[in-house]
Amino acid sequence: MTATGAPPDWSLPEGVDAALWNYAGEERLALDEDAYFHDHPLLKADATALEARFDRPGSLIDLGCGTGRLSVRFAERGFRVVAVDLSAPMLRAVSARAERSGVRVAPLRANLCRLQCIPDYSFDYAISMFSTLGMIRGAAARGRAIAEASRILRVGGRLALHAHNLWLNLRDSQGRIRLAKGFFRSLAGVDPIGDVRMTYRGVPNMYVHLFTWRELAGALKSRGFRIDEVLPIDEIDAEPIVFPRLAHSLRAGGWIVFCTRVR
Repeated sequence: MTATGAPPDWSLPEGVDAALWNYAGEERLALDEDAYFHDHPLLKADATALEARFDRPGSLIDLGCGTGRLSVRFAERGFRVVAVDLSAPMLRAVSARAERSGVRVAPLRANLCRLQCIPDYSFDYAISMFSTLGMIRGAAARGRAIAEASRILRVGGRLALHAHNLWLNLRDSQGRIRLAKGFFRSLAGVDPIGDVRMTYRGVPNMYVHLFTWRELAGALKSRGFRIDEVLPIDEIDAEPIVFPRLAHSLRAGGWIVFCTRVR
């Protein structure tokens, strides 16, 4: 083990770096997550959009469930829910939340890039919200996570995901500096373009990947999904942007995307 508590890089799971491993193991983050995100507009936007569109109960897998806010909401509506996360403390919080609500949610500790424990065609719905996909390190690993989501959905099953837009950085001077630094790090082979490093909730060197729309749409379509609906949302209040058909690939803070598995 390293001084940070993470295994050596060569032994970490696919798509997981030392910072994400440490984040997943932090008990305190699970304990204070609900307070930390209380009234966060993006969480409200996710829940509102999902409940309006996934309105017929069925089997649902929550990929990157956190403390189970969405998992339990869907279980309360009659869905059969499996909640997946890399973090054992988060999954304990999911189980406690489900027990308090009097519903059943099946917790599963797993890497989203490697879901071999789940058979093909197992679910009617899959969700991956609040930029969970962007926390996976590396384009190949993110592609594997999308492919796994496709594999475990039945043909005709639906996926919803939430991702952040790279070009939201154009809106202010600090963002433009961040973009420029990212471009030069990419040229130097340090980080791919779109990877942003930060200290997040006290954990240093955390990464999130910001997507271009072309990148995100291409990753979904190439892995068997048809994009049915795109909700471009504002980065501050998470409300739908005005005139969403007008250059949303540049103007949106991020997107909530609804897809269907077609092959």
